[in-house]
Amino acid sequence: MPRFFVESVESEFVEITGEDARHIALSLRMKNGEHLVLCDGKGREADAVIREAFPESVVLDIIERKDSAAEPKTEVILYQALPKFDKLEYIVQKSVELGVSRIVPVLTSRCISRPDEKTMKKKLERLRKIADEAAKQSGRGKLPEVEEMLTFKNAVLKMARAETPVFFFEHATFPLSEVMAKHSGGTIAIMVGSEGGFSDEEAAFATEHGLLSTSLGPRILRCETAPVAALSAIMYAAGEMEIK
Repeated sequence: MPRFFVESVESEFVEITGEDARHIALSLRMKNGEHLVLCDGKGREADAVIREAFPESVVLDIIERKDSAAEPKTEVILYQALPKFDKLEYIVQKSVELGVSRIVPVLTSRCISRPDEKTMKKKLERLRKIADEAAKQSGRGKLPEVEEMLTFKNAVLKMARAETPVFFFEHATFPLSEVMAKHSGGTIAIMVGSEGGFSDEEAAFATEHGLLSTSLGPRILRCETAPVAALSAIMYAAGEMEIK
């Protein structure tokens, strides 16, 4: 069933305008009496039936509200060192599908892609649209935010406040399984490198500030594969990939 994000599902009816209204009325060709799902982006959703459907405005009556069953209880924030943009698009899409809570681009010393502020602003608009589409497709009840880019040091300092901050480094010997065995709740923040990985100086700074340097195994993964593998492993270990 089609899903759309709205500000609230607590009223008796909801009006959708703009691009989503055009998508419902023109692309999906939905008619009066048909059902779709509305999500408030905070974990609540509602079954809604179309009362009126026009390209400029779609009015829906709320039938039933409930918590989003597909939304993970484990909060995972991905701090992703900036790769080439097509790879970042892929990472955002797959991370949202897997249940990430937020995505933070990070500029590190070995990033090949180094956009200026104006270029990054345009890229963020594109990335947020990809996140929105991925959240709808995967049945998410929340819309994960793609945040403003941070420097490596600022990202590490922010990550250090999480209950379980994880720094994926190819030379680390501490396994992820042990990290997850010790995780007792709260936010998991993970950082994954770009095409060139991290420098030894960056790795040292991360561990000095409390990040847990860990590995995804003996194989060297591409930068677009590593966050998908990491999130899959974390969500599985946290019980978020079981059918309940």
